Amino acid sequence: MTSGEVPDERFLLLVYRVPSSTSRARVAVWRELKRLGALYIQQAVCVLPDRPGVRERLDKIRTRIAELEGESMHFVLDDVADQERQMLVRSFKDNSAKEYAEIVEECETKFFKEIEFERFRGNYTFEEAEEIRQDLEKLKRWLRKVEQRDWMGAPGRDTATAKVAECEQLLEAFEADVYDRVGGPEQG
Repeated sequence: MTSGEVPDERFLLLVYRVPSSTSRARVAVWRELKRLGALYIQQAVCVLPDRPGVRERLDKIRTRIAELEGESMHFVLDDVADQERQMLVRSFKDNSAKEYAEIVEECETKFFKEIEFERFRGNYTFEEAEEIRQDLEKLKRWLRKVEQRDWMGAPGRDTATAKVAECEQLLEAFEADVYDRVGGPEQG
């Protein structure tokens, strides 16, 4: 597919209502749909590409809506006009690109700075290295989730992947320094 082409695929449309008695229920449904990668057209109306596994996950969300005493309607959009299809694809790409950019920002403004700060403080402890390792694992999980819902091949994926790899290299160097300064098991 060239950069100007738009995939010819079906989309799933979900229209739902959750009782307004508690915002917690509405937020929970919204969060689940965003986690799935839903593109909101307007409040309580969202679109997803009809891809393997998406319908099953959408059915679970619809069950959750019903449990919250809400209602939902699910439509399959087979014949989407080219202009609207292009708009949907562009919006999906924009959403994923934004998430990739957020991952890059997280690497550059937090992860890199954290290691730099711990080196500055001379805080070469196994506990600190483990804490930073946990932060790296969170970044990796976040990247995997974004990649899973990047159905349209958004720009920024390679940059985000490279930044997370750079985080891992920085951490490995920090861990090696911790090991050298504190001593390994055979030195204890």
